[in-house]
Amino acid sequence: MVLGRASGRTQCGVFPDILRHLPENCLVVANNTRVIKARLSGKRPQGGRVELLLSPPLEKLRGPSSAAGEDSAECEALLRPAKKQRPGDLISFAPGFYARFLEHLGQGKGRVRLFWKGDLAAVLEENGRTPLPPYIRRAHAEDAADADRYQTVYARVDKAGAVAAPTAGLHFTRELRQALISSGREWAELTLYVGHGTFAPVRCADIRAHALHPEYAQLPEETAGALARAKAEGRPVVALGTTSARALEGIFQAQNPERSGPERVGPKRVAPEPAGSVGVGGFPRFAPFVGQVDVFLYPGRPFRVIDGLITNFHLPESSLLMLVCAFAGRERVLAAYREAVRLGFRFFSYGDAMLLL
Repeated sequence: MVLGRASGRTQCGVFPDILRHLPENCLVVANNTRVIKARLSGKRPQGGRVELLLSPPLEKLRGPSSAAGEDSAECEALLRPAKKQRPGDLISFAPGFYARFLEHLGQGKGRVRLFWKGDLAAVLEENGRTPLPPYIRRAHAEDAADADRYQTVYARVDKAGAVAAPTAGLHFTRELRQALISSGREWAELTLYVGHGTFAPVRCADIRAHALHPEYAQLPEETAGALARAKAEGRPVVALGTTSARALEGIFQAQNPERSGPERVGPKRVAPEPAGSVGVGGFPRFAPFVGQVDVFLYPGRPFRVIDGLITNFHLPESSLLMLVCAFAGRERVLAAYREAVRLGFRFFSYGDAMLLL
């Protein structure tokens, strides 16, 4: 579905038609993160099973091995059941692979210390499961298909660490991506290691009080340069997915606080770690970036970077739907959703797509 932000008019077709609708000179920015098998099922020595969903990217867990050849790192995780865990409890996943529970963080989250031997990515690949969204039910026998389907074709092995896929990108085949580039449109990439907070509903009576879970982002120098050139030349920037959108807007907000609009109600942002600077013709700067972002985009919040958005159809009461409403207008988006329901569009992670321009 193509939705005109100004007119509210919709058009429908199949996804490869997107090349007929994207501006000919646009810059498309995609999130190249790779999903890891971050869902772990373990046992407690005193009995009972525990399920963990790890949170941070792999590179934040890597560290020196102990004298015994054992690696360890602290991280956050969602636990089920959470209330039964006590500080010091051990959770065993496989020989040489276990966690020690450290403390409760509220809302089903806890801090654990993970212990393993060898390459962590290989250990998770062998012992973990694909962290599908909670509304998707899969038997173990179907995990192999999901492990392949729940990755974009441009996901990079060295960017592994997300616990959810940037699902708008699942619509792209290698051939379609190449056709987009061959058409003269520009393709650039950043990394946002999507966390479990992407599925958290907004429960606050005043949505401005909702705090997004911080996510680790990386903006490479070549993408910062591409953004600066596109803005200086007046070319549209199209975010491929809400993860790319919130990474771009969050990084811009961190690097240009004076142009970021009113602050939201809630905790302060995590301090970023920008380095260097790329800017053209006096436009707002885009610098290479490594750090955390937690920008919450809801109706009334300004967008400073993106001019278009490719996304899926989202859950009610989700921060993702609020982002889309903020970008194209609440009434226009909800009217388009009603039309999508009438036409039998599929919603959520494995569903159909929207292009908002």
